[in-house]
Amino acid sequence: MEAYKLWVRKNRDLVRSLESLANGLTWILPERFANSEIAPEAVYAFLGIVSSVNQHIIETPTDGQTLASKEQSIPWSLVVSVLKDIEAVVEVAAQHFVGDDRKWSFLAVTEAVKAGVRLAAFRESGYKMLLQGGEVANEEEINILDENFGAKSNGVPVIYPMNGHFQNGHGVASNGLDGKAGFVSKSLEGRAVAALNKFGQNAKMTSDPMWMKKALPPPDPPAMVVEKPTLASIWSAKGISGRLFLLGEVVHIFRPLLYVLLIKKFGIKSWTPWLVSLAVEITSLGIHSRATDLHQRGGKLKRRKMMWALYVMRDPFFTRYTKRHLQKAEKVLDPVPLIGFLTGKLVELVEGAQTRYTYTSGS
Repeated sequence: MEAYKLWVRKNRDLVRSLESLANGLTWILPERFANSEIAPEAVYAFLGIVSSVNQHIIETPTDGQTLASKEQSIPWSLVVSVLKDIEAVVEVAAQHFVGDDRKWSFLAVTEAVKAGVRLAAFRESGYKMLLQGGEVANEEEINILDENFGAKSNGVPVIYPMNGHFQNGHGVASNGLDGKAGFVSKSLEGRAVAALNKFGQNAKMTSDPMWMKKALPPPDPPAMVVEKPTLASIWSAKGISGRLFLLGEVVHIFRPLLYVLLIKKFGIKSWTPWLVSLAVEITSLGIHSRATDLHQRGGKLKRRKMMWALYVMRDPFFTRYTKRHLQKAEKVLDPVPLIGFLTGKLVELVEGAQTRYTYTSGS
């Protein structure tokens, strides 16, 4: 396994090119969206899982300066990606064996599992906003408590190495954090502190005799420790803004499960699941807009707004409106050589993908 990881890291560009080629070919397989064809979907899911694993290998730090915040017992972003690929196979298999109406029970189970995993990832990250549904680790600075806790220097929290060379903002030597909040600064001041520590180590090495340099092994770089905010600390430190942020994320996490349960009860052709799901999305965004530091989360919320475009691909809106316009465009462009063929193929793929919940759920 270690040999495979080393090969992937050395040939990351080749790996990504092969993955893109293989995934593209699966979309033109015969009977790609046939109800009875489980094999093509299984192949696509397998390639997706392999791609997620390779990406995790590439992004996993390998040097000795790995931050403690990245040392997770479970790679939650990888788990979420794998579950999404498995869910597509579950949907096709359930549709084949139990029918369209009863497949929603199986999808509800998978969405419940995904919600539990995302909650665990949300907690493990120190209650930072989930990116792409938890598929991408949020590497932003942990500053949700910096208004009330943690040592600062001119408004910038200090880096704390484990060997105790640095001191916190109160002048107390620290081999960890102050027990209130953790912060790993990526600012200029944080880099300056690290540079001073490096300079001090170099100066010490210069003053030592040559025989000591040869006898003593080079010291390991100090490991960085980050203490993550807890639910209680956020609840008490940030007040209403922190509570709104937590509520907005929880609402966003459970939205897909609620949508599937409503489809199971009212049916895919009913407007109730569609409207309730959209209302939950708007509610989650509205709650986040009330939370503090909105300027830091603007890009992340923008992506969630862009996901609203998937609502035009979901029934009953798709059947009543979107499909009609696609068919009109196909008829207009059909006489045009090549363009008409490509348009027809595109419409075919869109209509086929629309029949799968996992392709339009945005979860």
